[in-house]
Amino acid sequence: MFYAACCHSLLTMTPGAISTPISQRRKLRQRRRAPCPRSHNRMDPFEDTLRRLRETFQVGHTRSAEFRAAQLRGLGRFLQDNKQLLHDALAQDLHKSAFESELSEVAISQGEVNLALRNLRAWMKDEHVPKSLATQLDSAFIRKEPFGLVLIIAPWNYPLNLTLVPLVGALAAGNCVVLKPSEISKSIEKILAEELPRYLDQSCFAVVLGGPQETGQLLEHRFDYIFFTGSPRVGKIVMTAAAKHLTPVTLELGGKNPCYVDDNCDPQIVANRVAWFRYFNAGQTCVAPDYLLCSPEMQERLLPALQSTITRFYGDDPQSSPNLGRIINQKHFQRLRALLGCGRVAIGGQSDEHDRYIGGQADTGPDQQRGLLRE
Repeated sequence: MFYAACCHSLLTMTPGAISTPISQRRKLRQRRRAPCPRSHNRMDPFEDTLRRLRETFQVGHTRSAEFRAAQLRGLGRFLQDNKQLLHDALAQDLHKSAFESELSEVAISQGEVNLALRNLRAWMKDEHVPKSLATQLDSAFIRKEPFGLVLIIAPWNYPLNLTLVPLVGALAAGNCVVLKPSEISKSIEKILAEELPRYLDQSCFAVVLGGPQETGQLLEHRFDYIFFTGSPRVGKIVMTAAAKHLTPVTLELGGKNPCYVDDNCDPQIVANRVAWFRYFNAGQTCVAPDYLLCSPEMQERLLPALQSTITRFYGDDPQSSPNLGRIINQKHFQRLRALLGCGRVAIGGQSDEHDRYIGGQADTGPDQQRGLLRE
């Protein structure tokens, strides 16, 4: 339409205007053909990175088994070369002990790398399937193709494990990846941003940093797959953004985890298992049991067993125990302390805001309409 309007204006010019020199008319046509400058590019910190990764995927750079295996081996080297650095960072962010860091973060991530390397070529093979009446003259098989550009948004409670495990799957599948670690676990975020790119091909991998505002900007872009781990509230934001582009999404969200205790159970065994997993990582685990369902008779037997177990695990002064973590930051500490005031404290109740410490606590009779049983 713009070009047609220009032609019409030239036809209605005066004879003097039509005699414009040919060189000037050529310059005029070139200006009309030139694309309008995209001023918002300068304000978008992610566009160049995403364009680079898409171009890498489109030329097929990530598809071969050899390339995928090289990226996985690089990820394994990152874990081994930086193991002490990672332990120190987890201690700074969450007060995790070396044992807990190794068990729940480093070893799980390394195990996922090893699993992918062992099975990579088998996973890449075509899967032949039975023919139907309509496909008798055809070859029937399933071929697994990479999605393309994948966005991984990771949480803060297991900031290494829940960042690298999805990354292993994305790299093994031959995708290009944008990794968004949590800005709340600052020490791990710094290592992932500064050290991890040295071990991977940066033409197909990038770490981006920032808080909610930057994540919102990132989600305005089209991705081919999004993997998000976090709260239902933020999960709704991610799903809404993905829906605009019909992008497939995996949402790994937190929820409520009841534990039913039958009257025939041994209360000491129950106490050992519940206390170990509930207070692991200072309770900041989305799949840990957070409330028990039992009879009043079992409650009377279970509470003393739970108290003795907490003492056995963490000593008479749990705050000084090297095995009990801390709440990630002051904001979450205040949120949790407010929630823990909704019931009747039967065990514990000690906290220290300066240390972000909340001791092992058990409440009885919480109000079902208030946050403790709804968050």
